[in-house]
Amino acid sequence: MQKVTKAVFPVAGLGTRFLPATKASPKEMLPIVDKPLIQYAVEEAIAAGITDMIFVTGRNKRSIEDHFDKAFELEAELQAKGKTKLLKEVRNLLPEGVTCAYVRQAEALGLGHAVLCARHLVGEQPFAVILADDLIDAKMPVMKQMAQVHGKNGGSVIAVQNVPKEQTASYGIASVERISAGLSKMTAIVEKPSPKEAPSTLGVVGRYILSPRIFHFLQNLRPGAGREIQLTDAIGRLMREESVYAYEFEGRRYDCGSKIGYLEATVDLALQHAELADEFRAFLETKRTGAKS
Repeated sequence: MQKVTKAVFPVAGLGTRFLPATKASPKEMLPIVDKPLIQYAVEEAIAAGITDMIFVTGRNKRSIEDHFDKAFELEAELQAKGKTKLLKEVRNLLPEGVTCAYVRQAEALGLGHAVLCARHLVGEQPFAVILADDLIDAKMPVMKQMAQVHGKNGGSVIAVQNVPKEQTASYGIASVERISAGLSKMTAIVEKPSPKEAPSTLGVVGRYILSPRIFHFLQNLRPGAGREIQLTDAIGRLMREESVYAYEFEGRRYDCGSKIGYLEATVDLALQHAELADEFRAFLETKRTGAKS
């Protein structure tokens, strides 16, 4: 069974829910405390043993490339000023042996189309797809959890979580047959069904390990919901030929594509930050007691 060594990061979206902040800067570069969302996603991939990072970009996304590139002038200035801790952080964004590649999605034709744009870089091997909007805080990084499931079972592995019934229209919703605690075989998947039509409350979250066979179905799909090439539709066809597993991961997911999810992630991760946690907790406490008085 092939090990997953490549990850696709679809980062071509416009980030309209965060305008005007995202007018000239990618939403994936929005910081959670002191790291951009895309860095959390890449670090999760690295923790899973993935070495090849493939970014599907669009216009105004150059700062993502710059972030993971070497910054000679910045490093020289930090070194000259003796800021060794910051210099180490800047130099070690990507460990040795990890590479980045970039491909353009010329038109916003959906998540499925974005994944298809990476086909020539992925080749004929299983690969991960990570959506930076979904930041997941977990003791064991979620992609590492999924890589272990894939290593034992093969097939494709899709991260899912139970969502409120009234929110099913915001997710791909899976029908499943339970195998064990947290693991099921997916039998059907529907993109953004209404609460009345939803077959379950298991919503697909932005983490996937996919068989290369998915590219065949993406290539031959007609546009679906929103007149886009839906990855959900291709997964539905894939499961007719191969096993697709729904994995209920361990961890806290933050929908950082929404303002409230972004704020929740910022507060919670600030409270875990080695340098800031105590001071920030004290600040929140003064706000709480001040509001009561």
